[in-house]
Amino acid sequence: MRRPAGRTARVAFAVALVALVLAGGAAAFYYVGVSRSTPSATTSTTTTASPTTTTGSAASAPVYTYRVLNAYPHDGDDFTEGLVYYNGFLYESSGLYGNSSLRRVDIDTGQVLQIHNLSSEYFGEGITIVNSTIIQLTWQNDTGFVYDLDSFSLLHNFSYPTQGWGLTNNGSQLIMSDGTANLYFLNPQTFQRTGEITVHDGATPIVDLNSLDYINGSVFANVWLTNRIAVINPGTGQVTAWIDLTGIENMTGCHCDVGNDVLNGIAYDAQDNRLFVTGKEWPSVFQIEIVPPLFQLAPSHRLPGRQLDGAEAKPYGFTPIIFSTSASIIWNFLPSLASLRPTSSREVK
Repeated sequence: MRRPAGRTARVAFAVALVALVLAGGAAAFYYVGVSRSTPSATTSTTTTASPTTTTGSAASAPVYTYRVLNAYPHDGDDFTEGLVYYNGFLYESSGLYGNSSLRRVDIDTGQVLQIHNLSSEYFGEGITIVNSTIIQLTWQNDTGFVYDLDSFSLLHNFSYPTQGWGLTNNGSQLIMSDGTANLYFLNPQTFQRTGEITVHDGATPIVDLNSLDYINGSVFANVWLTNRIAVINPGTGQVTAWIDLTGIENMTGCHCDVGNDVLNGIAYDAQDNRLFVTGKEWPSVFQIEIVPPLFQLAPSHRLPGRQLDGAEAKPYGFTPIIFSTSASIIWNFLPSLASLRPTSSREVK
C-alpha cells in the first residue's frame, strides 16, 4: 500500500518550490535588465552633448576594481604617454619637451633595448603599431610620425587639426583622442578622418581621454588626472564599464608628483591574455586582473573570449544574490525532491 509523505517532507517540498519560483523571477529580472541596458551596436556617429565634466553623479556604468598579479621594473624617468605590447616587448612613447622618445623595452627587466629620441620641439604622445610600422602622435605640434617597426627609422610624417593625446587601432582604422570627449577614426594610410564619436557615461560626456588601447572590441582609455580606465563601446561612445585603480600608485614605492605622475598607459597581450598598466615616471609596470562588482556575476578580464563592450552586456547585467542562493537551495533539495516523487498505485513499501 502507498505510504503518505510526512509533514517534514511536505515542508521540504514547499521550500524547494518557493526556491524555484524565486530563481525564475530573478532570472527574468536579470534578462529584462540586460535588454534595457545593452547599447545597440551601430556605426560610428557623432553626438552633440557638450563635454563639460569627466565623471559626474549621472554615471551609470558599473565600476570594476583590480587585483595586481605581477609587477615589472620600469624606467622611472619615462613620462609614459603611450604603451603597446607587441611580440613579447613593450613599446613606449615618452613625453616632455626635450625628453620625448620612442622605446622598445624588455618587460621582464625594464631594460630599454632600442630608443629614438624626438627633437626638443616635440612632446611625444600616443602610439600604435600597424603593418610593421609604429605611428606616434605629438601633443601640440599637429604632427604625427611613422617609423619602421624594426629599425625605428622615420618613414614619413602626417598632420591633424587637433591636439594629439591617445592612439590605438581596431585593425582597420586608427582611433585617436585629443583630450576632449571625442574619439576620432582615421584611415591608417591617408590619415584622413573617417568618423568620430563622443564618449559618454549615460548622459555625461567623459573628457580628458588619454592613453588608449583596443581590447576585444572595446576601447580602454585612461582619463587624465584620475585613477580610472573607461571601457568604451566604439560604435556608440557609451562607457560600458569603469575600472577603478585607486591605490595602485602606492604600490610603486615612489614619491610621485600627484599632479603630473599619474596613471597612464594600457597594454594588452592578446596571446597570453595579460593586461598591463603603468603611469608617468612610475618605476613599475603592473599586470592586473579585473575584478567585477560584488553583486554581479561577471567574468574577470582574464577569462578568454569575453568582451567588455556593449556587444556582450550580460556580464554587466545586475543579478540579485537571491538567484545564486535559490540555485543552491534547489541543488541541495534535489535528493529530497526525488524521494518525494508520488508513488504509483502499483508501488508498495
